[in-house]
Amino acid sequence: MTQQYQITLLPGDGIGPEIMTVAVEVLKVVGEQSGVSFRFQEALIGGAAIDAKGEPLPPETLEICMKSDAVLLAAIGGYKWDSLPRHLRPETGLLGLRAGLKLFANLRPAKILPQLMDASSLKREVVEGVDIMVVRELTGGIYFGQPRGIFTTETGEKRGVNTMAYTEAEIDRIGRIAFETARKRHKKLCSVDKANVLEVSQLWRDRMNALASDYPDVELSHMYVDNAAMQLVRTPRQFDTIVTSNLFGDILSDEAAMLTGSIGMLPSASLGASAPGVFEPVHGSAPDIAGQDKANPLATVLSAAMMLRYGLNQPNAADRIEQAVLKVLDQDYRTGDIMSEGMTLLGCQAMGDALIQVIREG
Repeated sequence: MTQQYQITLLPGDGIGPEIMTVAVEVLKVVGEQSGVSFRFQEALIGGAAIDAKGEPLPPETLEICMKSDAVLLAAIGGYKWDSLPRHLRPETGLLGLRAGLKLFANLRPAKILPQLMDASSLKREVVEGVDIMVVRELTGGIYFGQPRGIFTTETGEKRGVNTMAYTEAEIDRIGRIAFETARKRHKKLCSVDKANVLEVSQLWRDRMNALASDYPDVELSHMYVDNAAMQLVRTPRQFDTIVTSNLFGDILSDEAAMLTGSIGMLPSASLGASAPGVFEPVHGSAPDIAGQDKANPLATVLSAAMMLRYGLNQPNAADRIEQAVLKVLDQDYRTGDIMSEGMTLLGCQAMGDALIQVIREG
């Protein structure tokens, strides 16, 4: 029996519509082979929504997203809207979407593709085989804690204040996402904190240890954040799944991504407890090449694979997409951003066609 899913598509701005078209075509073909079908509905977000509706996240967009099984987003933003007030900027639409769907967990993979290994700034023997998933808490911690602000003291001196705070419930819900993610990978979870000096990190560690009893098949370890930052560069293969707080995750996920040397190839996911997740490439909207068939659709295609794996629990279909990406790269096909000597240059649509051919050939 065919399993059907409702997917909201948010093409957004710049190269977004082009790369979204390729991802949808790939999903349709993979769905046919995997007993999965999709009902796609497009909605406006970012600059496209500002131009059409006067706001970066129209209420109808959020309503459509909330009724779907998953949300696939391509790219938002561009020079055209950079001078607008903060509340009208395209990026505000993305923040509003995450808040509206109550997405508290950000999944950022950093996987070295053998075909692109030489793009890394680290030695081959250091990065070969690296496959890391960073699970970052997204809605708490020092970015949202109260009190915060710049205050004037009794002596007239200004004092900046930010508060790093987590409740047990906030830690538990990101912890469960991390343990479940580790289960779908290699069953190793490293919790990163600063429990030797921060009380909030001590609570974080205590809750992770408490949750571990519910996941006896997952090996839990702990590491201080300063050591984790060093170890990611020194011996990154020791890590599989990492879970950490908002601030630490913001830093470590970017560090892990740069191990690959090709940040434009990386997907991501934002998940909540029950609402549909949002799946999107890490790269931006590249307005300078929009509409020229030069964009690299692979990060969006890999985001669709993450949607299948982590949002829809369709791992076999996700595997088909990920293997197709590897095979196309094995065939020496490249878009301009990852082009190197001796490779065959393809445009956005041609790269999509190559992926579909590989998938159909099995």
